[in-house]
Amino acid sequence: MKHERPLILVTNDDGVHAKGINELINCLKDLGELVVFAPDGPRSGMSSAITSTSPLTYSVIKKEEGLTIYSCSGTPVDCVKLAINEILDHKPDLLVSGINHGGNMAICVNYSGTMGAAAEGCIFDVPSIGVSLMDQAHDADFSECCRLGRMVARRILKEGLPHGTYLNLNVPNIPQVKGMKVCRQADGRWVREFMRSENAQGKPVFWLTGDFENAKPIHPENDTLALDSGYASLVPCKIDVTDYDFMQQLHNLFAQ
Repeated sequence: MKHERPLILVTNDDGVHAKGINELINCLKDLGELVVFAPDGPRSGMSSAITSTSPLTYSVIKKEEGLTIYSCSGTPVDCVKLAINEILDHKPDLLVSGINHGGNMAICVNYSGTMGAAAEGCIFDVPSIGVSLMDQAHDADFSECCRLGRMVARRILKEGLPHGTYLNLNVPNIPQVKGMKVCRQADGRWVREFMRSENAQGKPVFWLTGDFENAKPIHPENDTLALDSGYASLVPCKIDVTDYDFMQQLHNLFAQ
């Protein structure tokens, strides 16, 4: 059976009631049939975490022509798995995860629940995109993020993506971006990652914080530089993490 409109699965890690995902719904709903399956509350930093020690539940919180919204008790990856395995009657034509409140550039792709959900869609061979705005405010202005996210979504619905590849779109927090650059993931790490404090009993507690530092030499086409220069960054990511360049050396090291 041929479906007349594309089926678009939408999820996030900030929760189904976050402004970012609702702005995303509004900018995508004319592109196809939208099914939103998102966590019932914030799940930031979940990466590809799954729930294996307790059952998952979900509920329908909105249903209208062309749009159904579900709230799920699990992680972003749980949402993708449950939606594709149990809820949808056929595989989505596109998965869009976001819009995240906060950037997911550079090494953050490995921590992000937003990008974990996009990676999971890719595992199911669904063309998948993660979209993030570099503003953590709950009432952030998502106008430019929606414009660029919609543009990428339309193109991917038409052209598809290679097997095993998903996209990471980050947008700077400025009124109008200069454009969008296809980038590589910045090489670097977070430093000074914890702020130490004390609880009421005088015992130490630690709040996650930190600053990102690019490793040197800094590649001129990395995503953090593009964002700092006022451009949105679009990075193609892969599920396969095999280091093919090192395989032969590894064979030689462990030759029998």
